[in-house]
Amino acid sequence: MGQEEVLRDAFTRARNYKRDWDEYRAAQSRGERNAVPPRRDLQLEPLVEVLEGKRFVHAHSYRGDEILMLLSVAEEFGFRVKTLQHVLEGYKVAPEIARHGAGASSFADSWAYKLEAYDSIPYSSAIMTRAGVVVSINSDSSERARRLNIDAAKMMKYGGLTEQEALRLITLNPAIQLGIDARTGSIDVGKDADIAIWNGHPFSVYSRVDQTYIDQPATRQPRRRRRHRRR
Repeated sequence: MGQEEVLRDAFTRARNYKRDWDEYRAAQSRGERNAVPPRRDLQLEPLVEVLEGKRFVHAHSYRGDEILMLLSVAEEFGFRVKTLQHVLEGYKVAPEIARHGAGASSFADSWAYKLEAYDSIPYSSAIMTRAGVVVSINSDSSERARRLNIDAAKMMKYGGLTEQEALRLITLNPAIQLGIDARTGSIDVGKDADIAIWNGHPFSVYSRVDQTYIDQPATRQPRRRRRHRRR
């Protein structure tokens, strides 16, 4: 309840702030020379951008009840949550997340490591995917970021996702959540790409990367980076 009150108070003030500026600009357009601009509030201006759809909301969340609360507040004020981060109990409210249109960036198999993570399960990503949510796997650290391919493979075990669905969790779906899928996220003509060439299936713990192509705009020739072998 405390979180909801803080959010509702902040967005109420942002909505009023936006209204004051809209009225001032309207007065200016009518040629009213005595119109006085509202005092600028640098804390409220980012929230106004949220209300106007200019700024994406990526919201940290754990429990199902707080997720529903945030989606409800967002709908009340007329904006959409772009992505729910961590979203450990997202499986409990997967249809509601899908209906709102939010994405979910969750962990592969971390659960019960603190009170608010007590009910998290490794099947959550698959359940949300089946409900129609755009899901990605969240590394949350530079260490796990090196093993996202294995985390994606776990979702084939925990929930029965196909290889294609599992691969999307660490490629196209994150790009969609960030709003950059027109530029990257898949190997399509015209997109920029970082490409890894594996010596085996990328979901295998025995595979390794032999070559990588980094930061290659579609208009350039690829610059190959070789893997240095230790003698």
